[in-house]
Amino acid sequence: MLKIGITGGIGSGKTTVCRLFRALGAPVYDADTRARWLMENNPALRNALSSAFGADVFDANGRLDRPYLAAVVFGNSTALAQLNGLVHPAVGADFAIWAAAQAANGATYVLKEAALMFESDSWRQLDGVIAVTAPAAVRLARVLHRDPHRSLQQIEAIMAQQLPDAEKIARAQYVLHNDGGELLIPQVLALHTRFLNTTLAPVKT
Repeated sequence: MLKIGITGGIGSGKTTVCRLFRALGAPVYDADTRARWLMENNPALRNALSSAFGADVFDANGRLDRPYLAAVVFGNSTALAQLNGLVHPAVGADFAIWAAAQAANGATYVLKEAALMFESDSWRQLDGVIAVTAPAAVRLARVLHRDPHRSLQQIEAIMAQQLPDAEKIARAQYVLHNDGGELLIPQVLALHTRFLNTTLAPVKT
C-alpha cells in the first residue's frame, strides 16, 4: 500500500486538497488533529508532557491547557524541541497503526496530512510527499479572510517559521499548484489515478 504525505504552508490549501482526496475515497490521516487528541488521550504522552512542562499543562478537567503550553514553548527553541520530541514519535506510531488498518481494509493508498512533514522527519515513513503551494500574498489573503481573529503580524510570524515553499517543492515528489491560475481538481484527479496505478513512489533522501 502506498503512503503519501501532504504538506504546505499556512493558507496553501492542503486541507482543501485532502477533502478532494477523501471525496475520491482515499483514506486521509490528519496528523495535527491526531496530535491534539493523543496529547489528551494517550496515557504515556500525557505523563511525559506533565513531567516535561509541569502539572499545569492539563487543567482541572484533565484537558490540555493549550494557551499555557503555547506560552511555555513560544520563543523557547529548547522547550519547543522537547515538545516536538515527545509528540512527533507518538503521532508516528499512531499513524503506523492506522495505516496498517487501512491496508487490511484493502486501501490502495493512504494520505498523511501534516504541516511539519519535513521539519518533523515524518516523511521518512512515507513513499512520497505532495507539496501544496501558492504565492505568499495569496496565502496571506486567504488566512486573513479565514481567520479574522489573527492579525497580519501573527500570520506573517507563522509563515516565517515554516519551511519556505521553494524547499518544500525541492524535497517533494509531487506538487499541486493552488494559486487560482490552475484548476485544482484536475491536478488531484491526475495524482489519484497515478497512485491507484503505482506500487511505489521514489523517495528523495
